[in-house]
Amino acid sequence: METITNQLSDRINNLATSATLAMAAKARELKAEGKDIIGLSLGEPDFNTPDFIKDAAIQAINDNYNSYSPVDGYVELKDAVITKFKRDNNLTYDRSQIVVSTGAKQSLYNIAQVCLNPGDEVILPCPYWVSYADIVQLAEGVPVEVQTSMDTDFKMTPEQLEAAITPKTKMLWYSSPCNPSGSIYSEAELRALADVLQKYPQIVVVSDEIYEHINYVGGHASMAQFDDMFDRTVTVNGVAKAFAMTGWRIGYIGAPTYIARACNKIQGQVTSGANCIAQRAVITALEAPVSKIQYMVDEFKERRKLILGLLSEIPGFECNEPEGAFYVFPNVSEYFGKTLNGSKIENASEFALYLLEAANVATVTGEAFGNPNCIRISYAASQEQIIEAMARIKKAVS
Repeated sequence: METITNQLSDRINNLATSATLAMAAKARELKAEGKDIIGLSLGEPDFNTPDFIKDAAIQAINDNYNSYSPVDGYVELKDAVITKFKRDNNLTYDRSQIVVSTGAKQSLYNIAQVCLNPGDEVILPCPYWVSYADIVQLAEGVPVEVQTSMDTDFKMTPEQLEAAITPKTKMLWYSSPCNPSGSIYSEAELRALADVLQKYPQIVVVSDEIYEHINYVGGHASMAQFDDMFDRTVTVNGVAKAFAMTGWRIGYIGAPTYIARACNKIQGQVTSGANCIAQRAVITALEAPVSKIQYMVDEFKERRKLILGLLSEIPGFECNEPEGAFYVFPNVSEYFGKTLNGSKIENASEFALYLLEAANVATVTGEAFGNPNCIRISYAASQEQIIEAMARIKKAVS
């Protein structure tokens, strides 16, 4: 019998598996084996979707929303997005500049596919969200990592941006608040980066603001709020994090019209419009005052205080105080080259795997986020789970 050769494309063979999803899958596998795993690897709020949003979805079902939706989103949802951008960010978009997608991840994928040609460079301040580099590479772009440090709260400086720009630079991608570091670029810091970009009008900026409302310092700023950056910035957002709607899969962009139309075009050939019931529910979510989700932000802030206090008691964990999102990103390089309970630790990936096996706590290696010295720990878990997880980690490394 003739042997069948591997018919998979180089594209998929060269694509990395999402580290966060891989760790979550490993944790589920161990749970199924009966192990008591505390999962602090996924970026997923542990709250239920608010009832007023669920009620809107039920109403949409009863109103018989079951047909294909417009590729770029219902007009009513696009209007709600426009109102949200104006209310929360002082950004003025029209309907031709809004595209609703199946999650902000698809929004980012669309942007890469319509903007990047082979060899185009995309600057990624490190640490960056785990999928950025792979989404860029799928579009045959070249990720250019800019290493930041805890000394600058993991934020890229104007000098670093200037040094990273080459004739091949096409885009800059960043998130604020940042996943995984929780860092937030202030208006002044964004303005300083924008001043550098004024010399390079060919560079398009992608501002991922999915954690916008999970902010402990106030004063969220958007790159597109500057008049000289509005026409070259794509603002990406969604409802997954702040509204506890990860599984509803709705993201959206505000973009220059030519980019929005291109995203609409590619989406029409790949997935078409996003889920009709989820879209109707998101209209209600975005039209509601932000105060309706403040209780979740308040609880995340309490958990941040709790986990930072507990981590400060664990030797070898160096932390800064994140300003937003629901992650801590400690430097654990003090353990590299050491042996813990018979396990030799050489890097962050091995350290994260050790914590899973020895402490039954799932975290994510910082290598997946472009920082080889750190691990990401989510505190989107109950205070009881956080206390237990930190106690287990402390025991495992002592």
